[in-house]
Amino acid sequence: MSTRSLFPTLLYEAEIADEALMAALAHSIRSLARDDEAGRRWSKAHRYTGYTSYASLNDLPKRDPAMADLGRLLASHAAAFARAQDWSVKPKLDSLWVNLLKGGGHHGGHIHPHSIISGTLYVEVPPGSGAIRFEDPRLPLMMAAPVRDAFVTVEPRPGLLLLWESWLRHEVLPGGAKGERLSISFNFA
Repeated sequence: MSTRSLFPTLLYEAEIADEALMAALAHSIRSLARDDEAGRRWSKAHRYTGYTSYASLNDLPKRDPAMADLGRLLASHAAAFARAQDWSVKPKLDSLWVNLLKGGGHHGGHIHPHSIISGTLYVEVPPGSGAIRFEDPRLPLMMAAPVRDAFVTVEPRPGLLLLWESWLRHEVLPGGAKGERLSISFNFA
């Protein structure tokens, strides 16, 4: 008799302890939030509580040396995540955007189509910032399954890097932080 694990869902976690890089990224995020008028307009139109470059800037690693350094670092972590899953594909950074989320801000449940790996690096995280919550991908199929916890919540902290497969539904829960939570999200194809 045996029990096997079928189709596990992996979450990659690492700590980025490069203080100089983290300080440069924080500076870049705040500069972009100040200077990117298109991003501020998009954030306001879509009721994003703060600023995101998601829909306005698609060339951050070419535009900013700290983002270029981050892109190289992320590529090595994405390759490690792919190896952990025995993938034969070499992930390629497809998109990268910054987020400045103010207290009380949240981001509803979503996935990242057309990508294989998605993730977030937390740069600055004031106490009380909203956590990221992942949804069990079996949730819509559970029918008469026994009651179980269908969500996994991860509390953000400065330097925390998370990677997951892009089909995994996730959301940012509202937080009660008084400051701004700075993060950088990305996709690999």
